Amino acid sequence: MVASLRLSLAAAAAAALAVAVALLLPPLAAAQGETTCPADVPRRGAWMSVASFGGVGDGRALNTAAFARAVARIERRRARGGALLYVPAGVWLTGPFNLTSHMTLFLARGAVIRATQDTSSWPLIDPLPSYGRGRELPGGRYMSLIHGDGLQDVFITGENGTIDGQGSVWWDMWRKRTLPFTRPHLLELISSTDVIISNVVFQDSPFWNIHPVYCSNVVITNVTVLAPHDSPNTDGIDPDSSSNVCIEDSYISTGDDLISIKSGWDEYGIAFGRPSSGITVRRITGSGPFAGFAVGSETSGGVENVHVEHLNFFGMGVGIHVKTNSGRGGFIRNITVSEVTLNGARYGLRIAGDVGGHPDASYDPSKLPVVDGVTIKNVWGQNIRQAGLVRGIRDSVFSRICLSNVKLYGGDSVGPWKCRAVSGGALDVQPSPCAELTSTSEMSFCTN
Repeated sequence: MVASLRLSLAAAAAAALAVAVALLLPPLAAAQGETTCPADVPRRGAWMSVASFGGVGDGRALNTAAFARAVARIERRRARGGALLYVPAGVWLTGPFNLTSHMTLFLARGAVIRATQDTSSWPLIDPLPSYGRGRELPGGRYMSLIHGDGLQDVFITGENGTIDGQGSVWWDMWRKRTLPFTRPHLLELISSTDVIISNVVFQDSPFWNIHPVYCSNVVITNVTVLAPHDSPNTDGIDPDSSSNVCIEDSYISTGDDLISIKSGWDEYGIAFGRPSSGITVRRITGSGPFAGFAVGSETSGGVENVHVEHLNFFGMGVGIHVKTNSGRGGFIRNITVSEVTLNGARYGLRIAGDVGGHPDASYDPSKLPVVDGVTIKNVWGQNIRQAGLVRGIRDSVFSRICLSNVKLYGGDSVGPWKCRAVSGGALDVQPSPCAELTSTSEMSFCTN
């Protein structure tokens, strides 16, 4: 009987490995003829299960040490081609843990990595240098549930298993103003390269869900991000001072911006000086009380060369929101958003220079952002309350703002556009655009 049991276990492990390896092959294109991100996930040289390191997926046992032991084993072993850490079906309760380089974290179908709600077990880490302090409170911040710093060749994927932040305890602390430090993200990777995140559900993050910061060569594809619409600051995906990032084919429904591109906060972001650049976003569907797609408001390192297309949003606060403020410095330039469908929004579009607070009293209000070369085209919306506003800064006029083929409709009527301190062009826009965008010499930018 013992021999039979061993054979059964070996067969089950082999079958699990076969499934994992098969699913790590390059994904098919989203649809015939559509462009997708380059997301070739390699076959790993070694495979191991978190259950082999003392993990128990019963939803009660705490598995923080088991995950730590498994990751340490991968790091020590240094298998050719890296190693895959397999998370079987079950509920794996855990505190925060680190990943390592040349590693795949694979969640099987029915696997749930669930965050402990014992907030005392969450370590504190230093603030990001481009923020100078925790985003919510001075001092440090809580480490993300899944964390990595200075990594290369990291993949988080699977059969649509779930990473569950159990964020309600943190949201309640925020509402009661009893937070001692800034809440943790669900996933944060810092200063890492060659990252793929795919085929995973992120659920109920305490704070932002997916936060690649100071990263390069990042692909996020076929993910689902969920949080209640009244959950505070649960942004979906926030690339931050990162380059060569591609986000596609995902569904996001959260309590804040679905996707927001950032690059540091006021004097700290200016000093750090790392922009977000070369970012592609496409084929995103979702809903939430704030923005569907946003830039900012933390843009002090600069945001440039962003291409966004094929967005489908419903029940939004704002469809597209480009936001910054006096004291931010930095730049927002060469941004193109196209092929957008909105069904229900308070504002179709906002481009505003008076959004967001400051980290401390040391920011310099004379550090004004430059916003130049923002194109919004081929947008169709229904059940829109207010068309939108384009509101620059008196001493830093937003230039070359182009609205083209933007059609926004409401019930009886849609509130008109509101503009100031802006120049650019508007072509085929409904309701009629403001005069600032129809009477400037920059109309040629929009035409071209």
